[in-house]
Amino acid sequence: MYRIAPSLLSADFARLGDEVKDVIAGGADLMHFDVMDNHYVPNLTVGPLVCEALRPHCSVPIDVHLMVKPVDRIVPDFAKAGASIISFHPEASEHVDRTLSLIRDQGCKAGLVFNPATPLAWLDHVMDKVDLILIMSVNPGFGGQSFIASALPKIREVRRRIDESGRDIWLEVDGGVKADNIAAVAKAGADTFVAGSAVFGEKDRAAAIRRMREALAGA
Repeated sequence: MYRIAPSLLSADFARLGDEVKDVIAGGADLMHFDVMDNHYVPNLTVGPLVCEALRPHCSVPIDVHLMVKPVDRIVPDFAKAGASIISFHPEASEHVDRTLSLIRDQGCKAGLVFNPATPLAWLDHVMDKVDLILIMSVNPGFGGQSFIASALPKIREVRRRIDESGRDIWLEVDGGVKADNIAAVAKAGADTFVAGSAVFGEKDRAAAIRRMREALAGA
């Protein structure tokens, strides 16, 4: 099963509620919610109050990607605000195992995020606590960047680890994903795809999502 998760980072912030409804009506499976703190990454976006405001407009799970440091303090706020999945970067946590447990204790699925240069060794000890692994195919902080091709072997390695674990872990990819490369990303092993400008940058969001699904059908 493939899942498409449009990223609100590329939406029109003056009309977020309508933007959310538009892409969900167009076939989105998740709503990807990028949280940046101008500390861990050089940008500042939105917090739990915006997540809470959007929850009534969102009939699909909210996939929160925390690009913040420290991370533990804000996890309960996003869980209370309606997040379904909360992912974080291991570099942003003093105790990765504890942060994963904290997210799960709040009733959310827990995800671990790997930047292009972040080694996968963090997974050696926490596969039993991870529900989602997110591979960044750009360096985090800004939307609209180009896909970094070196992410593909990393995706393949994560798929191998997931398959060997026998666990039901989603493999998500974020950064420069669009209709003309999504099949290659799927063939590498991904099942969940974050798409920002590739969806919100199009006038017809349903058509943009449909093109992605057509490409995935041939993967």
